[in-house]
Amino acid sequence: MKLRLNVIMAAALCVAGTAGAQELVVKIGHVGPTSGAIAHLGKDNEMGARMAIDELNAKGVSIGGKKARFELLAEDDAGDPKQGTAAAQKLVDAKVNGVVGHLNSGTTIPASKIYSDAGIPQISPSATNPKYTRQGYKTAFRVVADDTHLGGTLGRYAVQQLKAKSIAVIDDRTAYGQGVAEEFTKSAKAGGANIVDRQFTSDKATDFAAILTAIKAKKPDVVFFGGMDAVGGPMLRQMKQLGITAKFMGGDGICTAELPKLASGTAADDQVVCAEAGGVEGEEKAAMDKFRVDFKKKFNIDVVLYAPYVYDAVLVMADAMVQAGSADPGKYLPALAKINYKGVTGNIAFDEKGDIKNGALTLYTFRSGKREQIAVVR
Repeated sequence: MKLRLNVIMAAALCVAGTAGAQELVVKIGHVGPTSGAIAHLGKDNEMGARMAIDELNAKGVSIGGKKARFELLAEDDAGDPKQGTAAAQKLVDAKVNGVVGHLNSGTTIPASKIYSDAGIPQISPSATNPKYTRQGYKTAFRVVADDTHLGGTLGRYAVQQLKAKSIAVIDDRTAYGQGVAEEFTKSAKAGGANIVDRQFTSDKATDFAAILTAIKAKKPDVVFFGGMDAVGGPMLRQMKQLGITAKFMGGDGICTAELPKLASGTAADDQVVCAEAGGVEGEEKAAMDKFRVDFKKKFNIDVVLYAPYVYDAVLVMADAMVQAGSADPGKYLPALAKINYKGVTGNIAFDEKGDIKNGALTLYTFRSGKREQIAVVR
């Protein structure tokens, strides 16, 4: 009887070992600023990644005949380039199969070389500086339009729709802030606007009295800020205190539901015009609306900004693995480059640089403290 029991146990262990061998562990890295001034954006991104990972595991995805178990390796870069490269190296050392991130252009760009050298595919859900996909790295992709499109569209809107003649431009000297401000400036000047002042701050600044006083003297129709909501909100509040009633424009960095709170409710209706890199309309809107409802149900918090793009980026990466029959970075990378995926953020396909094809932008304003869509443009 004892011998028979041993045989049964040995057989059970053999079966368990075979089942374990058939399971494929797929490690997806995510990096964003989950600490610091824009932690609300980084945490939003990370939750988008967790939602996708949980859904993939619940679905029971198979890759190359093996059941895949997806794991999320989440790192915090605090929006700092040095911390970003350290996080990237940590993920490379952990032998991740792919990376979704980083959030900021200033961390995404230096980290991209580390991923490229390791041959690990990287999809940024939010970095918009054109340089990211213009370095020649075959591993770099993004699922949103870049600053050339974003800044250019805002510049044209300022001139054509807001009829701005004089514009003051401020940026926070980050790769993102400087990039979007430069593209906005080029577009606005090409449209005939006069850039009456060019000022600079930092992504940690809280006092803008000096630069705003200088700007007030120039009486601009529009003040454009290249930076994030954590700085844009207080800047908007201080504009109000100084009696500056100009329109306040910016890119996706300020285009969050948090902006009115960060501005202490001082923004007038329709004073702010901003653009988010991405957007859906028509039939595609139903999928995005469902995502937002599901996200709120899962995390008990509303989407802040880019969670849907992170969610799609993880699923796009997984789909490329399924198509290639392998989670090996070198084997699924060609499938990722040729992907054609219908996501909650719209159709995702990449051009030869790794940029999304036919990327959309959504223009927004704020009324009664809430963000309202103006239009989706391509």
